[in-house]
Amino acid sequence: MYIQMFNFWYFFWLILLTGITVGLYFLLRNCSHKVQKTVLLSILALGLVMHFTKVFYPPYSTDEARMLRDSWFVNICGANISLFPFIYLSKSEKAKDYMFYIGVISGLIALFYPQEPLAKADQLGEQLDIIRFYFHHWMLLAVPLLMVIFRHHKLSYKRVFNAPTGLMIVMLYIMLNQIFQSELGFIPLRDQSEFFDIGYKNSSYIWGPGTNDAIGSFLAIFTPKIFKTVPVGQYAGQEKYWPWFWLLVPVYIIVPILSFLLTMIFDHKNFSTDVKALLKRGREYFLTLKNGGKTKDEEKEKETLGV
Repeated sequence: MYIQMFNFWYFFWLILLTGITVGLYFLLRNCSHKVQKTVLLSILALGLVMHFTKVFYPPYSTDEARMLRDSWFVNICGANISLFPFIYLSKSEKAKDYMFYIGVISGLIALFYPQEPLAKADQLGEQLDIIRFYFHHWMLLAVPLLMVIFRHHKLSYKRVFNAPTGLMIVMLYIMLNQIFQSELGFIPLRDQSEFFDIGYKNSSYIWGPGTNDAIGSFLAIFTPKIFKTVPVGQYAGQEKYWPWFWLLVPVYIIVPILSFLLTMIFDHKNFSTDVKALLKRGREYFLTLKNGGKTKDEEKEKETLGV
């Protein structure tokens, strides 16, 4: 098994995981709410266990530094692996909105552009980790999707901004993970020579868009210049992305758009109804202005009285 863009194994995993998702749907669709919830929660729990047990096989078992670093939740998908079981059990609409939107978006991106397997120099020696990668990112996509399909959570296009807000909170969670790792000695402290290195432990773009990174470079297009410049100190005026802050504008522009498109699959009827009601109110408002401030009902009453 050797993963390259658009080779046999690339499509093998996409087809297999699509088939498993469809199979789970048909297997569970007539089951009780309790059974559905138990199965989906079990998948999330298995994902959490797999995250910690990866230390027993390459590349983690053969690289102590990486084992200590990657056992933490150091990227968006890793953070979601730790959070999704608890979000799924919660009653928070906002948290479950985040779970659906970011789970589906990040899962789709990871499966269609599997950076981690592609970057492996020894794919044949790290096949267990490739399998783990695909399971984890399929899980982050499939469980939220089935959660909504089975009506364990109801989406609303009015709440799409819960997705970017939740994502920025999780980014802070990841950032704290990395700070604690440095302070406790799990990863080396960043020294002065790395001040401008935006590739430093940067799998989730916390420190900047990365070097020659297509996704990061696209996000950077939307970042205001103020968040790309050192404001004070000996490096004042030089280009440097503000950790976390540089993502605010891109995330609040791009994520709501993607979330809205996903919502239209499930909430298009409510959106259509609300748009029609809004247009109706708009027409009535302009007719009122045209009639000198009198509403349509007032005009009819005036005609009835013969005034």
